[in-house]
Amino acid sequence: MEYKPGKHLIASLRSHQDRTLDNYNGFNDLVDKMVAAYKLVKLGEVYHNFTPGGFTAVICLSESHISVHTWPEHGLVNLDVYLSNFQQNNDHTVQAIFESITAYFEASVLSVQTLTR
Repeated sequence: MEYKPGKHLIASLRSHQDRTLDNYNGFNDLVDKMVAAYKLVKLGEVYHNFTPGGFTAVICLSESHISVHTWPEHGLVNLDVYLSNFQQNNDHTVQAIFESITAYFEASVLSVQTLTR
């Protein structure tokens, strides 16, 4: 079997939507919908809310992972989406997940890097 590099997208977003930045309630629903819509395989997940606000979410997939970290006090979201192309080409899926997360936070993009690996 031939190795097919996947797409790894790393981004920082600016958002002033405290209701979405403060805790993972709602974000976990978005992740579940994306996993189902794109036929990804979830292996595990960890969500953690911080006091007084902000959260970390790490979703382990058989295709790789999605991670999101929020800092409401700075209006900042850092995210990381990496999907392999082992069984199918997921490049478009990485972009779609990024766009869905950006829309969820009603965010603007501060920086984005894309790696093929």
